[in-house]
Order: sequence, then structure tokens, then C-alpha cells
Amino acid sequence: MLLIAGQVLGASVSAQDRLPKVTLKDLNGKAVMADTLSNSGRPFIVDFFATWCKPCNRELDAISDVYEDWRKETGVRLIAVSIDEAQNSSKVKPFVESNGWQYDVLLDANGDLMRAMGFQSIPYVIIVDGDGNIAYRHSGYTDGAEEELIETVRRLSKKK
Repeated sequence: MLLIAGQVLGASVSAQDRLPKVTLKDLNGKAVMADTLSNSGRPFIVDFFATWCKPCNRELDAISDVYEDWRKETGVRLIAVSIDEAQNSSKVKPFVESNGWQYDVLLDANGDLMRAMGFQSIPYVIIVDGDGNIAYRHSGYTDGAEEELIETVRRLSKKK
């Protein structure tokens, strides 16, 4: 019994340090496993948002203004994960397009990834290093906070 408890605990600890095995959908309805997300050995950002969340949208707009520069400099990839409920998920694609966001967008309509990651409020951002480890977590947004994101990406990029 003790061995089983240790194995379960070990699984939950490692799941906290890496993206969990949870199924998401892309904007075309194709299943994507969260634990397989990557950026060819470089860091990537996962930004949880909802169409109705004003701070989330301010953050993604601010990043959008500098995203191409970030990509050229570091090769970073941003994956925006919508937590809009299933009945509103059809609104996400037109919303993203109307904002001109050039991010990969995934849907967590049932909140499975959000629950597995153990957070409750958005915006919520994580940065995953080139080895697949969660290296940074941040909740909330204030104007200019995106600078901390790119600084973290730069630091992680230099470690490679």
C-alpha cells in the first residue's frame, strides 16, 4: 500500500512540473494532448484566457504588439488556451481573428487542463523550458508585465 501511495505522489509531483496529459482541441476541433506541446527544444509560453476576460485580452494584445520581435529574437512560441465554456467555444476563433492574434490557440472548454494545473483565476501564464519543464508561473496581468515573460524566455534560451 505504501508503494502505491508513493507512486501516486510521484506522479502528481511530476505532473506539476510538466504539462499534464489532458486532451484539448484546436480551433478546427482536432484533439491535441497538452503533454505533447513543444517548441523544438526552445521555451514556449502557455497563456490561459477567456473571451470575456478583459485583463487576459489586454495581456494578449500587448504581447501581440511585440510577438514577432520575440519570435525573431528567441524563437519563442505562444500557445493561447481558451477556457471559454463549451457553449461559447464557437466564439473563440472569430474573437482571435478579430484581434489579429498570431498565436496557436487551443480550447480547454471543460476546464480539464486548468483543473489539472491547479489554478482558478485568469489570466494565468506558464513558461515551459526547452526540456518540457514548467519554469515559470504567473497569475494576473498589469500593463508591462509581458516584459517579465520575455526576460524569462531569454534566460531560459541562454541555458541551452
